[in-house]
Parts: sequence; structure tokens; C-alpha cells
Amino acid sequence: MTEPDFSTATRAAYDAVATRYAEDIPGVYHSSPLNHAMIPVFAELIRTTGDGLVADVGCGPGHVTAHLHSLGVNAFGVDFSPEMIALARVAHPKLRFEVGRMDALAEDDASLAGVLANYSIIHTPPERLSGTLAEFHRVLAPGGYLLLGFQAYDDPDELAEAFDHVVSLAYRYSPDRVAELLLTAGLAEVARLVIAPSEDPKRGFPQAYLLARRAEH
Repeated sequence: MTEPDFSTATRAAYDAVATRYAEDIPGVYHSSPLNHAMIPVFAELIRTTGDGLVADVGCGPGHVTAHLHSLGVNAFGVDFSPEMIALARVAHPKLRFEVGRMDALAEDDASLAGVLANYSIIHTPPERLSGTLAEFHRVLAPGGYLLLGFQAYDDPDELAEAFDHVVSLAYRYSPDRVAELLLTAGLAEVARLVIAPSEDPKRGFPQAYLLARRAEH
């Protein structure tokens, strides 16, 4: 499969800032309970289904993969930036990390208990989001869970709005519209958390976390 131009450009941008990103982002993630409030919920739901594998797609330097592991989840990380994966392997040598694309995962059909995409769909152009969600559905086992985190767009009539992310062009998405796309992909919304814009001192964006589940049959 030929890699799209946006993916090549975004990967190069993250490779270029990987070291600084790995120094800063884990602290941001852990600094506020709201930044990771849905992760323990996701982990507990995964544990109720057994000890199946969970893919942390767009894992960056591996801090969220490690958090999932600390919560008893058999998690591994995937990122399209080789530099990020190299840093993740150094920081968390006992965990599995691999270079890959979240819209073309190497996992078999129905092989994962869960997929986490924590602020990694934001670099996916809106016209490609449906395909990425379909890929998540493909790798999830029946009853498996998907957790998405992203900057939210508070106009329910529009899917997305582009913004100038510090690393590369990104999009904030309407939670309502993403939920519709999830349902079309065969993933039913289970819960959501929306964080008020006032909690984002940098841009004043609301933040959204959508939890969805693949049907049992």
C-alpha cells in the first residue's frame, strides 16, 4: 500500500521533534487527572474480557502504553515515526513497540481486545477518518473496545476543523459526528467525556474522549 503524502509529511515532522516531544509530553499527560481519566476505565473494561492484546496506536514515546501496562493491560505500541519508536523502546525496554500505520495495522482480523488512539487521529484528514475507523473495527475482536481522544470541535454540523498543531497540520473533530462514523464502522458508542474549553489554557479547545465497542456478533 502506497503511503499517502500527509502521512509521510507528518512522520517526518514527528521524527524531527521526537527527542523534545518525549521529554515534554509524558509530563503533560500525567499532570492533570482529566488528561487520562478514561484510561483506567478503558483498562478495567479490557480486563473484564480477559488478557487480550491492546494496541496503543500513535503511541509516540510510549508513556500511555506503559500506563496501560501498569494497569494490568497487555498493551503494545504502534507509531509511524521510527524515532518515536526508538525512544519508546529505550524508555520502556520490557514492552513491545513497532513502526506501523494505524490505517494499515499488521494485526490479524478480530485479534485485539482493544485499540487506544490517544490524540493520534488528529492528523488524519477528515476524508480518511472513516477508513481508519474501519481498520480499528477490523482488528478488534467481537466485544472489543476502542478509545479515541482528540481535540473537539463544538459545531455538530461539521465533522472537523483544521488547526495549526505545534508539530504538523491537525484537525479537531466533532464528537457527535465521530460517533456517527463509529456506528457506521460497526462500533457503538458506550460513553464519552468532554472537557470544557476553559481547561485548555493554550488554545481554549474542548477535549473529547469517545469509548466504543464492537458488537459481539
